[in-house]
Amino acid sequence: MKMQIECINVFVQLGGKPVLKQINLLIDTDENLAITGESGSGKSSLARAISQKIFFRGEINFLSEDRRKLSPHIILIEQQHEFKNNSNVSNFYYQQRFNACDADDALTVEAELTKLQAGNNDEWISLLGLKPLLDKPMIQLSNGENKRLQLAKALIQEPELLILDSPFTGLDIAGRALLINVIKQLIDKGIRIILIAPLSEIPDYFDKTAVLKNGKLERIYSKGEIGITGQTLNSDAAALSENQVNAIKDIYALQSFPFNEVVRMNDVNISYNGKSILTNINWTIKKGERWAVSGPNGAGKSTLLSLITADNPQAYANDIWLFERKRGSGESIWEIKKNIGYVSPELHLYFDKGISVFDAVASGLFDTIGLFRKPNNSQVEKINVWLNVLGIEELGTRMIHQLSLGQQRLVMLARALVKAPPLLILDEPCQGLDITQTNGFRSLIEAICQVSDTSLIYVSHYINDIPNSIQQKLNLREGNAIQDLN
Repeated sequence: MKMQIECINVFVQLGGKPVLKQINLLIDTDENLAITGESGSGKSSLARAISQKIFFRGEINFLSEDRRKLSPHIILIEQQHEFKNNSNVSNFYYQQRFNACDADDALTVEAELTKLQAGNNDEWISLLGLKPLLDKPMIQLSNGENKRLQLAKALIQEPELLILDSPFTGLDIAGRALLINVIKQLIDKGIRIILIAPLSEIPDYFDKTAVLKNGKLERIYSKGEIGITGQTLNSDAAALSENQVNAIKDIYALQSFPFNEVVRMNDVNISYNGKSILTNINWTIKKGERWAVSGPNGAGKSTLLSLITADNPQAYANDIWLFERKRGSGESIWEIKKNIGYVSPELHLYFDKGISVFDAVASGLFDTIGLFRKPNNSQVEKINVWLNVLGIEELGTRMIHQLSLGQQRLVMLARALVKAPPLLILDEPCQGLDITQTNGFRSLIEAICQVSDTSLIYVSHYINDIPNSIQQKLNLREGNAIQDLN
């Protein structure tokens, strides 16, 4: 679409705090813009302002070549999404995706797409590889599968301007390659694109890259001015301060675990509606072992983890031992969860955003999504220590919904760590973090592994995110597991 997009003195405030400050930006006719910057720099707020999703001061104009104002059809695909059930309300709960009878309340992929009558459904369904998923309830989609569905829904509605906020997040290698190709095809078809992504994930065919910092437009790079494509994270993690290291040592100094085996699965099989998800899984994790779990989107990783976190009722029908106690032998889910610190994109999605940062971290002590009891003085001290270790102490009184998604993820990580549990399950823990935050978090995990017998399960589609302390790997392919002990 022949259209200029101009932002003139754009200001945005959230929760009384400035998020964008005097943004002046021109996207010329036929140009496609990438936006990058540190976590909390205002990238998502700028996307919402351009798509008219939030209130802003200043002007955002869409102009024809003769300077007439236009009203283009704009679709913003945000980082996180909401499901609606058959009653058209969003009242799902996290464990519902693992309960077959409850998941039936969710629309299938096909039903969701059928609601959209515009455009050519088949073209985008095929291009984005959604045909095998048409009969799957949306709530059971993996994070990466959901990304493809959200994009298909947008394209069926024939947008003139498509804004993609962190679309590569949660995608496996093949999924990222597919999306890079799809975006190029959209540009070739004349759809204008604004992409928000880290520098390392911005394709080289974008005309401009705007860099935001602390809510301000720091600079704009022209196409080819900087080498973006292929840039990766620095493999050397940022060093922790002496105070952070000492705090971690103090936290784990008195830690001892009365078991030698954390997880044992014997010939575990999981299926939904006759479709096999996991097949004959045999896996043992001993105290102090650190494992990476890998596999493409939809391989069964989330289902596997749900058997350990006590969120999947099919665990009772299998031979699964957690902390040397067989599932179904009279234990409560709370006896299991007290030994586990857990974070995942799905848990983040369903978490209560209407509470403070302090209360969110405190809820990790009680394994609840939200805080329903008051922590004692000793627990308050633990919460404050982890807020300081993760560098988010100044956010303690702010509400979760007032934070950037990167800041929210740091809060969720603090929640997982606050108990100093014997087992940490970190599913895409660096999702939404910038390079500095990712390197710092990797250093934190390395420090924990050095001073404790904490067992670790680490899931990531990015090799450079995985801590060096991980020595064992489990790879899932179509529900089958291959162990790599090297």
